[in-house]
Amino acid sequence: MDGRPPVVAPPVTAAPQTVTDDQTQSLPDTAVDTSAATPATPSTQGTPASPAQTAGVPDAPTGRAYLRFVLVLGALIAIGPLTIDTYLPALPSITRDLAASESAVQLTLTGILLGMGLGQLLVGPLADAVGRRRPLIAGLALHIAASVFCAFAPSIELLTVGRVLQGLGNAAVAVVSMAMVRDQFAGSAAATMLSRLMLVMGLAPVLAPTLGGAILQVTSWRGVFVLLAVAGTMMVTLASFALRETLPVHRRRRLAFRPVVATYGSLLRDRTFVGLVLISGLMFATLFSYIGGSSFVLQDIYGLSVAQFGLVFGLNSLGFLTGSQVNPFLLRRFEPRLLVRAGVTIGAVAALLMVTSAATGFGGLPLILAPLWFILFACGLTLPNTPALALTRHGEAAGTAAALLGAAQFVIGGAAAPLIGAMGSDSAVPMTLVMALTASLALVVATLTLRGRLVPA
Repeated sequence: MDGRPPVVAPPVTAAPQTVTDDQTQSLPDTAVDTSAATPATPSTQGTPASPAQTAGVPDAPTGRAYLRFVLVLGALIAIGPLTIDTYLPALPSITRDLAASESAVQLTLTGILLGMGLGQLLVGPLADAVGRRRPLIAGLALHIAASVFCAFAPSIELLTVGRVLQGLGNAAVAVVSMAMVRDQFAGSAAATMLSRLMLVMGLAPVLAPTLGGAILQVTSWRGVFVLLAVAGTMMVTLASFALRETLPVHRRRRLAFRPVVATYGSLLRDRTFVGLVLISGLMFATLFSYIGGSSFVLQDIYGLSVAQFGLVFGLNSLGFLTGSQVNPFLLRRFEPRLLVRAGVTIGAVAALLMVTSAATGFGGLPLILAPLWFILFACGLTLPNTPALALTRHGEAAGTAAALLGAAQFVIGGAAAPLIGAMGSDSAVPMTLVMALTASLALVVATLTLRGRLVPA
């Protein structure tokens, strides 16, 4: 540590390479920011100027503006998990009402995840070309229309179509939010901002199943989608008046087929970036395996009521919140790369313990729920740091990089839910086995691609 403040959104011209033991002392500040995990102001004593000074980018928010930025962006990002989690208690009733199989109903979850994943590949280059606000507003409008469509869907097939459309709309929110963070923060400062956002958006999976269960007490599952349409209307109003553009015209990239392909190609040639993308995607698959399978496992196999399921789901989600909020304090001492490796290790060990309990019956429900808490803690610790590291490496194409990162998360995560359904629903083994496989693969990828020297910040 040399005492300098972290550089805010430094311009990146090339992705730095993975750091080895003999290269640590020459690590560029733009590769891994190991300074204090707080939003920084530009230094006037030898520290490179931020783009806020050199390129007309709005200054990184501080004080009340920083808090407002966290709350507004966190509320917008929360529309994604709110859309996914609110209807989880309704999955059994959707199965009965639409005369569908469990695997077919789980495809509605896959539909929104695939929509979010593939949609980000389209929205990312668009956000780099036309700015952040317009794709954000358009995506929220699509979310509202798709929610109304789902509320009136007469069949499981049309409900799945509606969920894909919801995912496409939410993709714009996910990409733009991540790009806005990278427009103004980098390194540990970006990881800290993402952790703050996860505190806000993390309340969604805590409250959403309980909210969904309460809605089911007074109306059918269709009322859940009416609520989502109302939430989307509130969010589009908030975005229209409370968020300014963070990408000035002179920093935008030309929207054409060859440049877009070239940008994606340069990202995929960065071995460390690809490793971070895979780690993030596999940890998301671990998370969504739990989201997609928990309602059937906990309600149908372990006999929890809708209200009990909502309570257990919320308590487990506190593990995710705990991991994401411990992260900023750990960033004051350790670099983000070390925290990624610690997170995937905790997740893999806990998942292996959980699948062993499910397969043998040892410990019953408590030995299923306890490892689940630590798995979600590991996700909360890992997921703020992987995008912060990945986007810091490619700040010149933050939208496209965020799109590739998000696409991997939701495509890999979306493949997990039907895999669990195809393996059967008469025990907890399918869900826990998929979670153990994805968490263990994340550990393997981290071991292979993040092998540089990891020292305290």
